Amino acid sequence: MPKALFILEDHIRQRVYPDDLIAQFAEHVELIAPPQTKAQVAANPSVLQDMEILISSWLCPRLDAVFLSQAPQLNAVFYGAGTVKRFVSDAMWERGIRITHAAPANAECVAEVVSAQIVLSLKGMWSEAARVRQQRNFLNEDKNRAYRGVRGATVGIIGLSLVGRRVIRLLAPYRLRILAYDPYASAQDAAELGIELVSLSYLFGASAVTSLHAPWLPETEGMVDRRLLEQMPPYSTFINSARGALVDESALINALRQRPDVYALLDVTYPEPPPPESALYDLPNVVLTPHIAGAIGINDTRRLGECMLDELISYLNTSEMRYEIKREQLSTMA
Repeated sequence: MPKALFILEDHIRQRVYPDDLIAQFAEHVELIAPPQTKAQVAANPSVLQDMEILISSWLCPRLDAVFLSQAPQLNAVFYGAGTVKRFVSDAMWERGIRITHAAPANAECVAEVVSAQIVLSLKGMWSEAARVRQQRNFLNEDKNRAYRGVRGATVGIIGLSLVGRRVIRLLAPYRLRILAYDPYASAQDAAELGIELVSLSYLFGASAVTSLHAPWLPETEGMVDRRLLEQMPPYSTFINSARGALVDESALINALRQRPDVYALLDVTYPEPPPPESALYDLPNVVLTPHIAGAIGINDTRRLGECMLDELISYLNTSEMRYEIKREQLSTMA
């Protein structure tokens, strides 16, 4: 059996790889030591000598030349979380070490939250809940009249990422018109997803709900600007569960001040969290949450570990990694 080692902090290990899940890993690999923290590995690097497979999650050690020199047998990494940019290195790629990650499992968690937010937004849930709290009654002759409802509504998706695509599929039963903007998407992508590829400007102007799912890259910073926000239709909603730096935050705050009919659901900001004086805490048409759309609760974090177990079994049986990351993909990944 291949020799494997879990390396991650214990509080993370308990959430992503609980004991019963580790027992399932042990049916397929030889665990050469109990799960190690980075501090334990630093104190005893010889534990890496025979490791062929590294299993980790958030706060994975950096796989640089020094680490790799201590792990001469390492050939595969199973990372039970999302982005790998913080710990991969040129030395890792040059040695031909393969890596897979659990971003698709985390994307599923985010997409479940966002699809629910979209449906509730189309019903006017946020403004109605705020009105009831303020007026302390249910009396409103114009109740929800400004919101057209769900079926047939137009929803805009920015970025056909793992999350963006999964949101689209989860929304399929609602019979929505879905617009999408992604400079890398093809006509075939659009046909397979049943969507319309449009310009970013058209998407903002036509969508009752716009949801952001693009990666944080130099070319996407501040991509949601004043010009786009000013085009949002009456009683529309903007959702950001991607990264705060993609939005011109001052422009967003100004737009929300001028347009009390428009709501913003923000699970991410830049900086994160916002400074205490930020208007995002005070604007009545902002729903601000502390980056919780992804895998947070124990039921969801376990899904990341289960995803890596499935990947390990696939790798051992067929040499295939369904979610393998190649070096050339990093430039367009979150």
